[in-house]
Amino acid sequence: MTSDKKNIDLYRLMKLILSDRKKIIVYCLTGAIVGTVIAFSIPKIYKTGVMLAPESSGAGLGSGLSSMASLVGLNKNILSGDDAIFPEIYPDLMQSTDFVVSLFPVKVKSADGNINTTYYDYMEKKQKISWWNYPKVWVIELVKKIKGESGGGKKKIDPFRLTKDQADIASNISGNIECNVDKKTSVISIVVTDQDPLISATMADSVKARLQVFITRYRTNKARNDLVYMERLFDETKNDYIKARRKYAEFSDSNQDVILQTVKAKEEELENEMQLRYNIYTQVAEQLQLAKAKVQERTPAFTVVQSATVPVKHSNRPKIFTLAIYTMLAFLIRVSMLVYRNRETIF
Repeated sequence: MTSDKKNIDLYRLMKLILSDRKKIIVYCLTGAIVGTVIAFSIPKIYKTGVMLAPESSGAGLGSGLSSMASLVGLNKNILSGDDAIFPEIYPDLMQSTDFVVSLFPVKVKSADGNINTTYYDYMEKKQKISWWNYPKVWVIELVKKIKGESGGGKKKIDPFRLTKDQADIASNISGNIECNVDKKTSVISIVVTDQDPLISATMADSVKARLQVFITRYRTNKARNDLVYMERLFDETKNDYIKARRKYAEFSDSNQDVILQTVKAKEEELENEMQLRYNIYTQVAEQLQLAKAKVQERTPAFTVVQSATVPVKHSNRPKIFTLAIYTMLAFLIRVSMLVYRNRETIF
């Protein structure tokens, strides 16, 4: 049996590389130069990390509310229920359009003071790009001019209907934010990447604050709606009681010396109506206090494990690493050319 598998002659290959070492050195130097240019052309980026530990709502308050509910004759099950939002979906929440768009108006300032604007304008106009991306930018601007899309002024930002430019900015911002949740400890880790250290820290703090607001709003949404309903019901029952009390008082004052049974029956009827309205009013007042306590119970608390701090060093890949990659790539290209040209002798 014959095999078509060919083995490379390493001795001849090494001899070939040594005989071509001058050109290989030239290739490697060229690769090193290219790698150096590329390494220094990539804009610096800075990463700021924040860590949050969401605290549980606490069993003490829940048991206290249940006790209060039993005292006023309410079903204690109305105070129980699972969380509407889990830590595992926090990253998805931060990638939502509503959340990203809420970051557009955040005021940012660069470390050198040259930039002082909104985050949207910073992402739109103040981003540094590598020199090899300029042709792409020029082509895009040319296409916009041809289509008449430029020079029309900034459009109002509507999360329901973003323009293409606004959607691109939102996508870029979303790519700058990374959120991870530890399934065991529920600790939330947020990392924000930007081209300026102060802006990176500012946005990390803003993202943390807005995440807290979003989660609080989401978890307390039903409780707040119930509170609004109870406040409206409280006002109605209070007005009904005041009207019933006024009606009873006016009737009693105008019929003090009357001994007719029909008048006494009417007075007793009005008194019972007033008492009924009062009982309803007091029950609703108690339920209103429970609704307020429920909102407080559903409001999550957060412990800041790590606050946002301005990064001192950039987070780019080391330049020597980029230089080494391109030097090695140049070496492999030259060796591949040698192998291809001398394939008949080394195989």
